[in-house]
Amino acid sequence: MAVQGQITLLALCAALVASVWASPVFYHSEREDSHFRAFINHLEQTKARDQSWGYGQQAKERPHLEGDSISEGKEKFIQMLAETSLRNLNNLTCEACKVVVGVIRLVAEVGLPGDRLEDTIIHLCDTVSPFIHGIDSRVCSGAVHLFKDEVWYIMDHLGLSPHQVCGLVFGSRCADGQWPLPPWNVSLPDTPKPPVVPRVLPKPGSPTLRVLHLTDIHLDLLYTPDTDANCHEPLCCRSYDGKPEPGQDGAGHYGDYRNCDTPMWTLEGLFSHLSQQQYDYIMWTGDLPAHNVWNQSRTDQTGLLYNLTAMLNMYFPHTPIFPAVGNHESSPVNSFPPRFVTGSQSIQWLYDALARAWSSWLPEEALESVRRGGYYTVSPFPGFRIISLNTNACHEWNWWLFLNTTDPDGQLAWLIDTLLMAETNKEKVHIMGHIPPGIDDCLKYWSYNYYLIVDRFESTISGQFFGHTHKDHFEVFYDTATLTRPTSVAYISPSVTPFSQLNMGYRVFTVDGNYSTSSYEVVDHETFILNLTSANSLAVPPVWQREYSARGTLGMGALFPSDWHRLVQRAGEDNSLLQMLYRFYYKSNVAGPCDADCAQSLLCACRSARSYSQQDFCPHVSPSLFANHPLFRKMC
Repeated sequence: MAVQGQITLLALCAALVASVWASPVFYHSEREDSHFRAFINHLEQTKARDQSWGYGQQAKERPHLEGDSISEGKEKFIQMLAETSLRNLNNLTCEACKVVVGVIRLVAEVGLPGDRLEDTIIHLCDTVSPFIHGIDSRVCSGAVHLFKDEVWYIMDHLGLSPHQVCGLVFGSRCADGQWPLPPWNVSLPDTPKPPVVPRVLPKPGSPTLRVLHLTDIHLDLLYTPDTDANCHEPLCCRSYDGKPEPGQDGAGHYGDYRNCDTPMWTLEGLFSHLSQQQYDYIMWTGDLPAHNVWNQSRTDQTGLLYNLTAMLNMYFPHTPIFPAVGNHESSPVNSFPPRFVTGSQSIQWLYDALARAWSSWLPEEALESVRRGGYYTVSPFPGFRIISLNTNACHEWNWWLFLNTTDPDGQLAWLIDTLLMAETNKEKVHIMGHIPPGIDDCLKYWSYNYYLIVDRFESTISGQFFGHTHKDHFEVFYDTATLTRPTSVAYISPSVTPFSQLNMGYRVFTVDGNYSTSSYEVVDHETFILNLTSANSLAVPPVWQREYSARGTLGMGALFPSDWHRLVQRAGEDNSLLQMLYRFYYKSNVAGPCDADCAQSLLCACRSARSYSQQDFCPHVSPSLFANHPLFRKMC
């Protein structure tokens, strides 16, 4: 589970349980007694199996809950539930989730408890933090403080049942194997889809564009070399983490493979290195702050946004820059309420800040769209258009989507209108965003509708570019009629941050250039990395080295969707090519070879550009592999 996902879920569970514990309504509600008894029975039945009461030690005595004494035992039970649920966060049962969500819905009907709520949660944090890997009292308390208002607001206005909420949190297994939300569809235009014309390479000597892609910088202004990089928090390598244990290496000077983000001097070195090159424009696809997501204020986020924008303007004063918003830009992390949420919970503070920060790069019409929803479109050259999406509208950890998952803020409808305009004007389009549409961080039906849009406009969309995962990979799109003919490809570029167990990286695309008949297709791309082992030796200044080029290293004649499809097929038959893709996926920092399960997961992920649909594209792969293999787990 991703760091911010674990902390968000921790805050949710803590807030829910503590709210129940603190509220008198729970102790006087006959309505909840039947649910409570059913849950007690379930815990009794599963006690021996999962040892959730004792954790291998002497089992705790369950309070006596029979007959009239049920109300007397509830408070003791709720405290025990809080402790055991938080200790075993990743294995919290669906039944517990449904009971807690159901009770908090009842509590919400009679109003928020007083100051005792937060104090109770902090007490629980102190109690259970020793039992949760990567979470201490400081992290838990900070997360509760950040998330409590959001969680309470959402639960107070929630239109979903506990069944649906827990299905979203824990997956379809919590919703009887079915996706917990009803399907929805955007309306595609009545205008017939143009005939598909086979793609061809540009003529030799045709102009090209050099496009730099930077993503997931995660700048840590408090990074301190030689500190503990194996601390008990999700982000380490800070002065308050202290020195490492005896025999352990401290944080490297230029960065660290462990749970640490990008030092300022390393980023300055990267920008200085990049400024010696010429780029026609830069794509910057979000996730600016470090991973200390339990301790980030709105002022922290906007301050970092303005500082990084100023750095880019300083190092690239004459280069157009086209940004996209990531899931880490908000406070709390992942929190992107739709427009109908106003007042103190509104996201307008961030969209206004983005518009101010991006004002030197974007025209006023695009800035108006940014203020409205964090997305925009711009045409850098005649016949060419860039669309920057706010992919937080599909992010599974954006709890606000629980209130309404159907095309949040009408962004997909806007996307269709913009693509139809481009099609009518015979423009080619590049779509950029933060979260790739094919990973399971993206909600199922948003991803499904996006896939339909890409299919309809396959002759207009000539490139898609994302980040978020910190890894280096791609997703092939296929026609919706047969799921066999490749129609598009999404490039997922590697992160600048090494978080975690990665080298640092960036990518340069070569694109068919600015001339009247340009296809604006990606002709090639080169990936560059900073090997932290070499850099931290301090024997020589750090060197950003070319890791590989797509056409040269992978033996690709072109980079059309059909070529990426054939690459996946080749990798399934050629183990050396497979191991190469696996090494590049982790930016050349792998501990061992990619085994059979890894191979199936890696190749299937390349075929799956639609979330929660891997079985449609890889019917021969076991569903359990999708649920359990690291390549399919939640991202960053």
